Amino acid sequence: MNTLTSAPVAPLLDRLFAEAADARPSADPAVATMGTDERERLMRSKTEYLDLYGQLKNLALPVSRQTGILLYMLARSSGAKTIVEFGTSFGISTIHLASALRDNGGGHLLTTEFEPSKLVRARDNLAEAGLLDLVEIRQGDALQTLADELPESIDLLLLDGAKAIYSEILALVEKHLAPGALIFADNVDYCPDYLEIVRSPAQGYMSLPFDEDVELSVRLG
Repeated sequence: MNTLTSAPVAPLLDRLFAEAADARPSADPAVATMGTDERERLMRSKTEYLDLYGQLKNLALPVSRQTGILLYMLARSSGAKTIVEFGTSFGISTIHLASALRDNGGGHLLTTEFEPSKLVRARDNLAEAGLLDLVEIRQGDALQTLADELPESIDLLLLDGAKAIYSEILALVEKHLAPGALIFADNVDYCPDYLEIVRSPAQGYMSLPFDEDVELSVRLG
């Protein structure tokens, strides 16, 4: 047994995934009235991305169960001690990563979320999971919350917030990435500029696509 597969984390995740499945984006009025073209435009916009995420404040938008387990495995197997997460939402991915830190003997997870109400939910969920002591939560636009006071060395970076600014977030944390640090980016089909960076060894990364829209990269040095 480990933290992820035992109480209180395992039953909590069962409940959170079930709740997320019952509250699909298509059922939310803010999403239902938004045309596909408009949603795609906002996903890719570097100036209006906060408008979209403000409209999605009632939705968990979690990683899948498989992705959550993979995040745990990556953090656990790499012996990660310091993790930065862009896009907390209700804290489902945060719980997976913090569980790995617990099983690695402890560490520090810095996570940031734009929507205040989501951070309230995330904090409650992390407290219920018994993992809040490992997590520092920052509220606001990540371009500001991650602009300073970052850990000196980061072992793993998760990008799962506003897709349009992945490259900007990477630029903020890049000098703190430890050699061999892992970067896990979800929904990268909206992020061509980000992919251009991490798929270039000349930029100091090695990278490959994983699953349909996930990119797994490593900082070379």
